[in-house]
Amino acid sequence: RAIAMSVSHSSRLNKLVREQYMKLPQDGLVQVTYVWIDGSGEGVRCKTRTLEKEPKSIEDVPEWNFDGSSTAQAEGSNSDMFLVPVRMFRDPFCLDPNKLVLCEVLKYNRKPAETNLRHTCKKVMDLVKDSHPWFGMEQEYTLLGINGHPYGWPDNGFPGPQGPYYCGVGADKVYGRDIVESHYKACLYAGVKICGTNAEVMPSQWEFQVGPCEGIEMGDHLWMARFILHRVCEDFGVVATLDPKPMTGNWNGAGCHTNYSTEEMRREGGLKHIEAAIEKLSKRHDYHICVYDPRGGRDNSRRLTGHHETSNIFEFSAGVANRGASIRIPRQVGQDGYGYFEDRRPAANCDPYAVTEAIMRTTVLNETGVETKDYAGH
Repeated sequence: RAIAMSVSHSSRLNKLVREQYMKLPQDGLVQVTYVWIDGSGEGVRCKTRTLEKEPKSIEDVPEWNFDGSSTAQAEGSNSDMFLVPVRMFRDPFCLDPNKLVLCEVLKYNRKPAETNLRHTCKKVMDLVKDSHPWFGMEQEYTLLGINGHPYGWPDNGFPGPQGPYYCGVGADKVYGRDIVESHYKACLYAGVKICGTNAEVMPSQWEFQVGPCEGIEMGDHLWMARFILHRVCEDFGVVATLDPKPMTGNWNGAGCHTNYSTEEMRREGGLKHIEAAIEKLSKRHDYHICVYDPRGGRDNSRRLTGHHETSNIFEFSAGVANRGASIRIPRQVGQDGYGYFEDRRPAANCDPYAVTEAIMRTTVLNETGVETKDYAGH
């Protein structure tokens, strides 16, 4: 009974009945689900409308609106917000020809909403496009029962200490693989650039990787992968949390390690460009910590302790194959003399637009200090 109670009521509805309806033809009409980031900067929302024909490109998807006063994005007296479609994916839940569409949120005056961090990220990515920045982000997350307790953990007490769970196999080592495999397949179907997955160090903690993506594509694909994760978890009746430290004590936190390179770093002799970029990052540590979680570093301070494969939040460090450093150069890159590096500081609940934008501002646009430049004139 305890196990049954840790999943949501709606997940126990008869899915075979649903299947009956899902098979019904749509007569050429298409369901388009608009997805956006809400006022928390972490949550995603969605709503669906019917289009009369299948959109072939993002330009075929009309703008829409929603009540921003119900998503912490506007006051009730002036609550309409615009949904501006920016990237389209196949819908793995309702299947072809239906679509998922990621949207930017604009306020009544057409200015970006406070949590629309894509807007400035896109400007910066357009400025640096000649350097062809590639990103790959490793999204860690933890599965919770509907009661807020890590899924599969004993009701009273804890599992055995960390060690056997990372990349583990077996019912006593991993919890919730059905969810992970369903999410992976759903992302592949949708066209999300998911490139891998594994069980993480803490039991019921998992990771998936998205990339390589160029420029603004990174944030778009990671946000849609997160939406799909939450939606898959809903079907199974559990919750995915991106909290950077869901369990206090001797348990690993959750990050979103960000792998990054420019074209010159990927070429022969690129290591000197990697080292130059790391040098720039070392002088701007405080700025990066501020944007690497939604609360200006407060969330990350629970995770970046210098223990559990993290660096200390107050110190910048870099090293080859060092998982206790702020920046890790993979051993292979050290040997080859070119490739990429990994910024291990972003928290699991970071906004990928903010992270990738900050990295470009520092390493390509050569910004220094804690202030950012406004490139509106460009």
